[in-house]
Amino acid sequence: MLDLALSTLTSPPVLFFALGLFAALLRSDLALPEAVSKGLSLYLVLAIGFKGGVEMAAGASWAAAGVVLAGIALSAVLPLISFTALRATTRMGQVDAAAVAAHYGSISIVTFIAARDALSGLNVDASGHMVAVAAAMEAPAILTGLILAGRVASQSALQPAALSAATTSTPRSNRALAQECLTNGSIMLLLGSFVIGWVTGERGMASVEPFVSDIFRGLLCLFLLDMGLTAGRGLIGSWRQLRSSLLVHGLIMPAVGASIALPIGLGLGLSAGDLALLMTLCASASYIAVPAALRMALPQAQLTIPLTLSLGVTFPFNLLLGIPIYIAIARAVTG
Repeated sequence: MLDLALSTLTSPPVLFFALGLFAALLRSDLALPEAVSKGLSLYLVLAIGFKGGVEMAAGASWAAAGVVLAGIALSAVLPLISFTALRATTRMGQVDAAAVAAHYGSISIVTFIAARDALSGLNVDASGHMVAVAAAMEAPAILTGLILAGRVASQSALQPAALSAATTSTPRSNRALAQECLTNGSIMLLLGSFVIGWVTGERGMASVEPFVSDIFRGLLCLFLLDMGLTAGRGLIGSWRQLRSSLLVHGLIMPAVGASIALPIGLGLGLSAGDLALLMTLCASASYIAVPAALRMALPQAQLTIPLTLSLGVTFPFNLLLGIPIYIAIARAVTG
């Protein structure tokens, strides 16, 4: 396990993330233009989706449906654990605790990509359908978070004078929320490129391999450098809001999520690579899709707290320590 951890920690993508984090904490002016950062993000999602689709085409299986359903269930349940822990250990209100919990039920696609890259570097195979699992786990946590926030209850508790206005605006807001979840750019690109890879298969891969494969790791390094800068600057700007109980939550929830995913993945008969990815997904926290949805659905929530926790605490933990631990455990229990 120590050799595996050292191999992962000394890989170029992780070291570039550490460089960005270090530069931000030293208040360096190192920065990537926003357009470049967004372009790198789109590229990585496209590449991982396309390669997952090609792998799925080479070995489609009904077992994939079971893993997707398990991922959906996990995404819906994990916020309940996070919410209960936050209410018991912090003074956060119901809405803010529900917002944080939703982030920890959803997933970080960048953490997933980093785990896939680590598995590839270790020559550990993972199934293409895990890309579909990642996409399916984005939205259920948002619904659970809204339920925990008492969104429906709060609307029914409005004063009679305001109730008629609420009944006319609620369907519209619900439709807008559903559209936000279903048309989120990263999810659409991930699923779309997955389908394209699945349809075109090895023939499609042969035509675009230099683009989606040969340069993938170099661009991942550049993107993680930017992620390190973003995480470090987020910590500098919001560290006063992170009390010790919240910091502990950001470090404990990855272990909780991975621990719950472990027996479920074993029960589904997942391979070492697929099990490591499922553990990684359950251990990660969203900082893209969930904030975008909650900004509209729960405008009263303080989203700087969950954003700083997920990006400034949980993401670095998973990248530097979590992923090698999940891979080591998955390899050990699957033989």
